[in-house]
Amino acid sequence: MPGQETSAVFSPDGKYLAFVWGNNEKVPYTNGKLKLMDWRSGEIKDLTKTLDRDVENPQWLDNSSLVIQFDDKGKRTLASVSLSGKLEQMTDELSGAGLPQPYLSGEYSVANEVIAFTRGNAQRPADVAVIANGKTRTLTALNEDVLGHKKLGQVHEINYKSSFDGEPIQGWYITPPDFDPTKKYPMMLEIHGGPHLAYGPHFSAEMQRFAKEGYVVFYDNHRGSSSYGERFAMLLHGKYSSPEDYADHDSGVNAMIDLGFIDKDNLFIAGGSAGGIATAYAVGLTQRYKAAAVVKPIINWLSKVLTGDSYLYQTFHQFPGVPWENVEHYWKRSPLSLVGNVTTPTMLMTGEADRRTPISESEQFYQALKIRKVDTVMVRIPGSPHGIANKPSRMITKIEYILAWFNQYKTSSN
Repeated sequence: MPGQETSAVFSPDGKYLAFVWGNNEKVPYTNGKLKLMDWRSGEIKDLTKTLDRDVENPQWLDNSSLVIQFDDKGKRTLASVSLSGKLEQMTDELSGAGLPQPYLSGEYSVANEVIAFTRGNAQRPADVAVIANGKTRTLTALNEDVLGHKKLGQVHEINYKSSFDGEPIQGWYITPPDFDPTKKYPMMLEIHGGPHLAYGPHFSAEMQRFAKEGYVVFYDNHRGSSSYGERFAMLLHGKYSSPEDYADHDSGVNAMIDLGFIDKDNLFIAGGSAGGIATAYAVGLTQRYKAAAVVKPIINWLSKVLTGDSYLYQTFHQFPGVPWENVEHYWKRSPLSLVGNVTTPTMLMTGEADRRTPISESEQFYQALKIRKVDTVMVRIPGSPHGIANKPSRMITKIEYILAWFNQYKTSSN
């Protein structure tokens, strides 16, 4: 069948070949499906036909079952799959060591019918754990010397509906370590990248640092996010960015204010990559935020797809075609089209070696805001590629610049 096959693995007895199949439609998101080939007959069947999730990394547990991973509602899950397609969840605590933001991550491996995996939670980066004979136990405590004596912010789940169309949206918020629900706190909306990725209740060094400085940090999995199935991911198709996905964020901000401890006069917004695009787009739609931090954004899609490293993919998967034949569509999706509305003090930050979202994009927004006399600064990270926070010193730089920028505009809460 047309498509692409990856992650092929033979059963221990050599009778079957399992692999992940994905279709080759020119769309930004599709689910990977677990397929099984009978090596002798060549017959292929779909073992995850009813699972509306993106299957990855199949490994054989024994001759009659496999282990797969998939993301589900902000968590990474391990499940066993029989040769008849029966699926049983094993754990949803697969997490990773990607410390900056609470993205879904984590790895596992199988040997001698024992599963080793990276197990983490909202309070700790991953440790090594094993599943054997149906029981799970953690083998390490790698970060207790660093975090055991620290009082961290607590992570809470929040669910609400988007004002745009009533779509259910899942989010989380981190409260400061000495949180008092009778007080009012400034709040930061932090938007994830991708856009077809997801945040969840996982450890985040950046967000814990913001919480320590007294901010309630709110993040959500807006339309387009992964881990909610193909339909939800595809709601952003042709609308990246748009008033639709901003409505998902805005409704979450309102839901947070309704909790009673958010100072509605001290709201801030930040995001990186796709989240930087969404942040720059948002300040063109609303003036409700005291300040914004736009990190490694795309500002002008017409110029980006002809300078960035992902131009071939984005031109034909996220857009209807080449920019010179679809100028209006590209322009409508560009934050630069809304810059005439922006009054929010906006900091821009991008690595000078970034090829995914070239620094020329940030320069366009910075200069446009300067022309309009909107308070703005641009932080250039020397030598940094797209992953600014992948180096500890750069992660610290990013956090402290954002805090310094926001603290300039934060007023006293009651």
